[in-house]
Amino acid sequence: MRNIGYRLNRKVNMKCRNTEFKFGERTYIMGILNVTPDSFSDGGKYFDEEDAVRRAKAMIAEGADILDIGAESTRPGYTVISDEEEIARLTPVVQRLLSEVEVPISIDTYKPAVAEAMLKLGVDIINDIWGLQRDPEMANVIAKYDASVVVMHNQDGTDYEKDMVETVCDFLRESIAIGLKAGIKPENIVLDPGIGFGKTPEQNAHMMARLGEINDLGYPILLGTSRKSMIGKILDLPAEERVEGTVATSVMGVVQGMDIVRVHDVKENARAIKVSDAIIRGVDSWIK
Repeated sequence: MRNIGYRLNRKVNMKCRNTEFKFGERTYIMGILNVTPDSFSDGGKYFDEEDAVRRAKAMIAEGADILDIGAESTRPGYTVISDEEEIARLTPVVQRLLSEVEVPISIDTYKPAVAEAMLKLGVDIINDIWGLQRDPEMANVIAKYDASVVVMHNQDGTDYEKDMVETVCDFLRESIAIGLKAGIKPENIVLDPGIGFGKTPEQNAHMMARLGEINDLGYPILLGTSRKSMIGKILDLPAEERVEGTVATSVMGVVQGMDIVRVHDVKENARAIKVSDAIIRGVDSWIK
């Protein structure tokens, strides 16, 4: 099978629920499910429990390997809600999905109390937009339940005193150290460069061009570009018309060694990623 330089040092596999993620064999897809009234691209569409469950099952049918559920918008200028409100929004949807679908469930939260409530229910992954660095208790909670975590780079503001990619990698190294010290297993850690967080659209584009450098950290990497402002600025299109731009960034991610892509539009990205994987990893993985 053919290979590219970014994939020579392969990362360890991760097990969640009944799924073993064999990183390097293909790129996995995380489908986004926002049970919020105010998310930047689909706020309110899946706030109702039945609508949310229906959408989750549709994404699985389209090729989602993981569902990532968020109940508090983290768009620029978002409104913070209480732990209790976030838990109340998540619980009925999560309970339904845990009993009705087989794919791993991820919760998009940076709050330890919310993470613990969802882990008690049986979710598999916590997707922390502050990379375990917002609240020191988050790493302890995740370790307690032997769960997996996505640690994302984030910062207040968009100023960087040194090279931006170097700064992102330093932040992620610190997140890894925090997680390991708390007892999170190395195979349960996934990195995220944080496209759209603490970066201008121009900085996001620069980060996209250098994604492959993050592979040097030796952990699986998640890329989340779906419908984000970088794409909107390049194409001059609103969030709901950024599907093709998102697909382009997903393909760039595959080329540069990303292991998971987090997207709203699962079907379109899954098809493009399947073709990209087949070309990059070699045809023997898909020709029967």
